[in-house]
Amino acid sequence: MRTVDSVTDVRALAARWRAQGDDIALVPTMGNLHAGHLALVTAARLHCRRVIATVFVNPTQFGPTEDFSRYPRTPDEDSAQLVESGCDALFLPSSDEVYPLGIAQAVRVEVPGLSDILCGRFRPGHFAGVASVVLRLLNMVEPDVVCLGNKDFQQVLVIRRLVADLSLRARVVPVPTVRAEDGVALSSRNQFLDARQRRAAGSIAQTLGHMREARLAG
Repeated sequence: MRTVDSVTDVRALAARWRAQGDDIALVPTMGNLHAGHLALVTAARLHCRRVIATVFVNPTQFGPTEDFSRYPRTPDEDSAQLVESGCDALFLPSSDEVYPLGIAQAVRVEVPGLSDILCGRFRPGHFAGVASVVLRLLNMVEPDVVCLGNKDFQQVLVIRRLVADLSLRARVVPVPTVRAEDGVALSSRNQFLDARQRRAAGSIAQTLGHMREARLAG
C-alpha cells in the first residue's frame, strides 16, 4: 500500500492509475479505524480496481464545544488495518494541505435544506464542514466512486446532493451500517461512553429494532 501526504502526490498517483485504465474508489475517514471503516474498503473494492482511503480529522466539522482535540488519532494502527484490508493507497494529508489558505479563509460549501435538520439542527455548521472537506477530497482525487457508511445517513444525503448539484464525476455508494452485538453502530466515539451510557445505547438500538419489526408487521 502506498502512503502519500500531499495533494500533488495523490493526484499523480490517481492520474497514473487512470492512465493504466484503472477506476478509483475513495473512502474518506477521520481515522481510528474499526470494522465499519474496513467494510467501506471492502465495498469499494467491489466497485473499482483501485481504492484510496483518506485519514483526516477535519476541524471544520467540529463545533466549539465538541471533541476535536481529543478525537482519537491512531495513524499507525490505521495504516496496518488498511494494508490488511487490501487498500491500495492511504492519503494522510495535513491541515495545511487540505486548507492551504488556513481555516479562517477557507471556502465553505453549504447544502441547504439537508444541513440544518435532524442532527444538523443541534450541530450548527457541522454539515457545511463535512460538505466542504469531502468536496476538497473529491477534487484532489477525482474518484469514480465514493463509499460512505449509512451509519451517518444524513451525511450520505448531504454528499449525494453535493455531487449531483455540482456535477461531480464520483458516484456515491452507501454501505450498510456495521453494528456491535448489542445493536449499537460501530463508531470511534463509542469508546467515550461509560458502562451505563453503553447499556443505554444498546437499549435504544434494540428498541428501535423492535419498533421497525412491529411496523413492518403492520
